[in-house]
Amino acid sequence: MAKELTHRADELAGLGWSAEDVNRYAELWDYRQRWGAMNLEREDRLFLRKAEAALPALVTGKAATKKSTQEKSYYRWLRFHLDAMTEAEAAMTLNEGDRGAWPILLEEELRLLDYYEPVLGLPDTLKAKAFDSFRTQMTAQAAALPADQMHASRYDFQSALITLKEKENSKWRHLVEDSGEQPYPVLVGATAESFRNEVRTQLTPLLRQTLPSLADSEKPEPDAV
Repeated sequence: MAKELTHRADELAGLGWSAEDVNRYAELWDYRQRWGAMNLEREDRLFLRKAEAALPALVTGKAATKKSTQEKSYYRWLRFHLDAMTEAEAAMTLNEGDRGAWPILLEEELRLLDYYEPVLGLPDTLKAKAFDSFRTQMTAQAAALPADQMHASRYDFQSALITLKEKENSKWRHLVEDSGEQPYPVLVGATAESFRNEVRTQLTPLLRQTLPSLADSEKPEPDAV
């Protein structure tokens, strides 16, 4: 999509918008260019979004292809680590319904990204580093459960990514910076589901409050299915 060098108030007028709304759009557009969208009131940001959605897309000579959420680097990074853990768990002696606390956390974050579809550009991915401490807190909580609800296993959080970087140039980072095998709590049956529900309860508002591109999202919380 081409970058706009000036507002497109005339086009809104041509679409039948009132003079009052056209003038409001032009003023808000100029203000945003000078001071940034974060300094606008939420109502004004929503009005700008509505106005720009009504305008026909600006295109260059080459058609722009918008990446889906699942194609974004941050999403693929989470998916990569989740797949590595799932593969490792397949080699563990686990009963049906058992699941590691770490993959539950990643599954629930991916589920929310699928639902809310944030931009996942640099502002989002920088802020998303705040989820590191949430994962650490939740896995520590899982590791403290009694033996009838959790059994302690070990997992090398760096091995899969090191192997990938030997094959291709990747800027992805490790989920855990400590090398070698680390504690990896595996939750038993119903405890795994209880933990998943707790993750959903806490992560849903945290994700919405953390990612800048979701600041104006009016989507309700996803179903608990």
